[in-house]
Amino acid sequence: MRARDPRAAARTALPIIAVCAAVMAAFTTFGPNSVSVTTRAASWGTVALLVALGGVLLLVPAERLDRAGVFPALGVLGVVLVCAMNVVTDDPSAAAQAFLSFPVLWIAAHLRRAAVALVTTTAVLLDAAVLLVLLPVEPALTDLVFFGSVLVVISLMLVRAGDVQERLVSALHRQANVDSLTGLVNRRVLDEALAGALSAPLHPRGTALVLVDVDSFKAINDQHGHPVGDDALVHVAGVLRSVVRAGDAVLSRMGGDELAVLLPDCPPDVAARRAVEVLDAVRATPVRLPDGSLLALSVSLGVAHAPLHATGLAELYAAADAALYAAKRGGRGRVEVAGSR
Repeated sequence: MRARDPRAAARTALPIIAVCAAVMAAFTTFGPNSVSVTTRAASWGTVALLVALGGVLLLVPAERLDRAGVFPALGVLGVVLVCAMNVVTDDPSAAAQAFLSFPVLWIAAHLRRAAVALVTTTAVLLDAAVLLVLLPVEPALTDLVFFGSVLVVISLMLVRAGDVQERLVSALHRQANVDSLTGLVNRRVLDEALAGALSAPLHPRGTALVLVDVDSFKAINDQHGHPVGDDALVHVAGVLRSVVRAGDAVLSRMGGDELAVLLPDCPPDVAARRAVEVLDAVRATPVRLPDGSLLALSVSLGVAHAPLHATGLAELYAAADAALYAAKRGGRGRVEVAGSR
């Protein structure tokens, strides 16, 4: 029942409400809705309700309205108001029924399938009741089949278009956040997660960052070719996933042959043990080459902890990077912890 984009739903609802209120006011002042006290009272009451709804949409944050289920309720209310006014004004014409398209199509354009089904079904059923009250059965059914079919078909088309757009947006979002080779998140996502972890008061044990660098990666590319180098990176990324649970960490490709593991709410000794586990797992699982032979890999790892070794994002990166280069200078295939030398 939630909106695909609450802010867009609220923004487009406002001009629809404004148009309906203006048309209703004009009809009540100069047109058919001024014929009796009852129709005038019902019309001006509807105008007042529409103005109030517009004020709610303007003043209340769209996300809050969405969480409260206001948008599907607004669609149902729109259908009820249109049908009630058609009964009050004794108007079963196609022009009067056309106002049902406003709530139905708005819902179909902005909400998901359940809400669209609810509002469209309500519109067809209430329209059927109004037509059967105001018209003989045969013309009532004719109008209902025609107008009901239009509402249902257009709603289905809009829902399908919305689903396709949502899938495309999701795919683009994934492409923007995930490294296409390894499937790990990219540096931007890691930075955001690290900034959030450093500022969160919910991590009393601190936050650890582990940088992982594939040893002799250039030599692998030069000797075996870049496809094997890519296979090595994918392999190491898979080892990271097997050793570090996704729920406990953020796994990222920093760029080139450097990967990173963010461990929120993790003390420094546990982070160092995780790094050693990664090192051992990479050593224990060589990469199988296209000719069937095995290529042994090793990695160097640098571990830094906030607030033990740093307090800010840049400082934590610098501490982990210094530890990583200490590991590489110390002979590679080892773990170094910032400040431990």
